[in-house]
Formats: sequence, structure tokens, C-alpha cells
Amino acid sequence: MPSINSKLFFTSLMIIVALIGVGVGGTVHKVGDSSGWTMMGVDYQAWASSRTFQVGDSLVFEYNNEFHDVTEVTPHDFELCYSSNPLARYQTGSDTVTLTKPGFQHFICGVPGHCDIGQKLGILVFPASLGPVAAPVPGPVRSPSSSMSPSPSPLATSPTNAPQYQMGPSPL
Repeated sequence: MPSINSKLFFTSLMIIVALIGVGVGGTVHKVGDSSGWTMMGVDYQAWASSRTFQVGDSLVFEYNNEFHDVTEVTPHDFELCYSSNPLARYQTGSDTVTLTKPGFQHFICGVPGHCDIGQKLGILVFPASLGPVAAPVPGPVRSPSSSMSPSPSPLATSPTNAPQYQMGPSPL
């Protein structure tokens, strides 16, 4: 008996951890992959276009903070590479930005000239997803008259002796 209870407990615990992981955790995206956040050799728009970003995901910016920073800006300031009015500024050299809301987010390097030569990242963040949802498994279909009748026939008769046909679930 203790073996059954421990198996049930373990299975329940694994299901809870999986559900919490789906709701809380997200994908960690290292910006620029192995190159990191730099002004040379990375096309950040191409990098972003191969990924899907969702609420709950994180962006990790790795860079030399003596030469770069990460500045979150408005779409207008992103287009102009204008960093004087930041929404947020990160300067540690290893910054994690958690994506907390759906919509567009824009990041540039605030060091003069770096954004102009391509050190900028614009992404579209989608709402969080709980993953694929399984369709319910249909049970046996019984009409009120078939549950009272011992007949296993899918064709039952009504009080007026007119045939009644049972409909099962669609074979989608």
C-alpha cells in the first residue's frame, strides 16, 4: 500500500510541477547567441525573426559594459536611434529582461553611433500560451430510452414507435 501512495504522490507532484512550469517559466533567449550584444557581426533583426517571444520569456544581454549598454526605448526612438529618453537602461554587462506584456519592445545600445550601425533589437511579444490543449475524450453516447431498455441496438423506438437514431461524436 505505501508503494501505491508514493507512486500517486510522485505522479501528482510531477503534474503540478509541469503545470507550474508552463505557467511560470518561459524561454530564455540569449540575444545574439554566442556573439552576444555587440555592434559588429550580428544582424539582430535576422536573429529575432527566427524566434517567437512570449510573455514570461527572458532576454539575456551579454556585453562588455565598458563599451555598450542596453537601452529600452519607444518605437519612435528606436527608429531614430535616440537614447536620451529611455524606458529602461541596463548597464551591468549581463542583463536579463523578462518580457511581461504582449506587444512590441525595442532595445538599442545607447552609446552614440552603435545603434546607427545596427546594434538594435525590435521584437514582438505574444501573450503567454499554456501549450496545446487536448480535446476531451468522448464517453459512450446513450439516450434516455436506451438506458432503460436492455436492447443494445443503436436504434430505439419512441412511445409513438417512430425510430430514434442515436448520434455519436463527430469522427474529427
